[in-house]
Amino acid sequence: MAVTMDRPSSNLRKRKSNGNLNSDNILNGKSTALLKINAMPTEHGQEMDKKLDEHQSYEFGGPVGVTAMMVGFPLLMYYLWICLWFYRGKFVYPTSVDDIRPFLNKMGQHIYEGAYPTKFAWVTYCGLTAIQLIFAQFMPGLTQNGLPVPSLGYKALPYHCNALYSWYATLLLAYGLHKTGVYRLPWIIENYGPIMTVALIVSFSVSILIDVCGRLFHYGGKPMRLSGNVIYDHFMGITLNPRLGRIDLKMFAEVRVPWVLLFLISLSGVVKQYEEFGRVSYNMWHMLLATGLYINACAKGEHMIPQTWDMFHEKFGWMLIFWNMAGVPFTYCYPVIYMARAPPSTYEFPLWGNIAMFVTLVTFYYIFDCSMAQKSNFKMHQQGEHNPRKAFPVLYGSDLKNPTYIQTKHGNKLLTGGLWRYARKINYTADWIQACTWGLTAGFNTPITMFYPIFFLAVLTHRCGRDFAKCSVKYGEDWDEYCKVVRWKFIPYIY
Repeated sequence: MAVTMDRPSSNLRKRKSNGNLNSDNILNGKSTALLKINAMPTEHGQEMDKKLDEHQSYEFGGPVGVTAMMVGFPLLMYYLWICLWFYRGKFVYPTSVDDIRPFLNKMGQHIYEGAYPTKFAWVTYCGLTAIQLIFAQFMPGLTQNGLPVPSLGYKALPYHCNALYSWYATLLLAYGLHKTGVYRLPWIIENYGPIMTVALIVSFSVSILIDVCGRLFHYGGKPMRLSGNVIYDHFMGITLNPRLGRIDLKMFAEVRVPWVLLFLISLSGVVKQYEEFGRVSYNMWHMLLATGLYINACAKGEHMIPQTWDMFHEKFGWMLIFWNMAGVPFTYCYPVIYMARAPPSTYEFPLWGNIAMFVTLVTFYYIFDCSMAQKSNFKMHQQGEHNPRKAFPVLYGSDLKNPTYIQTKHGNKLLTGGLWRYARKINYTADWIQACTWGLTAGFNTPITMFYPIFFLAVLTHRCGRDFAKCSVKYGEDWDEYCKVVRWKFIPYIY
């Protein structure tokens, strides 16, 4: 039987583990049974979904804001790379009005000499992407249905999830290429600038191709949530679900390209430091561990990604394409770039500092990975599509038994059990603290190496506001009730 708590939390219930589906109760929003694949939400829920699938207002500062980002981010990436690569993290700038032109000429020269898109860079970036596409198409894996998509009449799309096998195959391939001398790992970081330029070119090209195909041929579904402004819609995306064979390109871009390449850049830094100094600093090992934990979490939990907001709602536009294909791998690695260009003595910590960094990383990795798994498992249980997976590491408490939740009039359930009873975005908090340890690996020599946690905090804060606003529209007073039950946004008992 469902357990109902006293009001004002009358909708807070414990999930029945073996409840029978009652369609009448689902339609009136009172069901405590598990939702099934393709189950329709309530009529009220369908109306709210229609609102969310219409363009209502501009985000990110509208056309002006997104234009500034599409122009500014690549320029910022080049500038920060120049500061790290040529000036050991020191900010460089013109010293007078007369110095502006010589300064810009010098910056352009740095880019031409250090970041020209060479044949080697094209082979590296496009080769890695092609290998990951082949793995995604042919490696064994499991098929996981995503959430029912309103724009598809609440059809749930299947996702072929084989990132784990692809990840292991990538490690073996990288080892083999390095040991045979066909492709030595230090070459990645030594050619960082040219590979970054290729990534920028490819990301812009892919975003244009996806945009044009979406508009002309409805590639990825019917164009939706369009504002009528070409630039803004290009930034946000035209369609929701572009696919190549059985590969969902949005999920591919989120997992296979950025985190694999980021790990390989970290591994390249480790090998290069060992070859130059005969040892590897803990700080460099920390970055390898951190990026390894992250890509491994993405790979072993890939079957949980179809349950996320990005897959369910976000369109595949410049924002997701650029940031995943170029932004993530070539900005989150700034500490590695600094450490590869500076003596270890300039950034190493004493033993107690290393221990503190390690304990902080693994603690908040557990909270991050476990909380994400709890919510995704909860959603899959609701759909009757739960596929238990014993991929390393299996974290204690990642699959909740009889968790509490709030049943909404929309038809969905809002999880209030497990780690999610402490904060509405507990995963964001843990993710950000991990990011802080990444940035700190390079010491306190330049703020550029803290780019990831600084930028990530801005992203998470903005994302949180977007999510809460959409949830308020979608769930109405049930969202207000949820916020009373789970009071804290990020930091339990503080904020």
